[in-house]
Amino acid sequence: MENFGDYVRQLRKEKDWTLTKLAAMLEMDSANLSKIETGKRNFDEKKLPEFCKIFRLNLTEMKNELISEKFANKAYIEKLDGNVFKMAEQKIKYLKKR
Repeated sequence: MENFGDYVRQLRKEKDWTLTKLAAMLEMDSANLSKIETGKRNFDEKKLPEFCKIFRLNLTEMKNELISEKFANKAYIEKLDGNVFKMAEQKIKYLKKR
């Protein structure tokens, strides 16, 4: 399984685009895009709709990818076990009922 930054790099290279070209399309600095691709920086969720438009991706699926990675990273940093995800799922069900 790859991280979101690896996926961004893969898509960019499939189009044979430079960092500079994709960064300009996303209206961001190429140094920041490089950091995203190498996992040193998180992708800005506000840029996700444009990113999906550029690569013709499903926005909901990409939100799921991006947010699940953030959850996984947080759980890893905090040394949490898989129960945190079960608890989150229960809380989501509760919120949907409200």
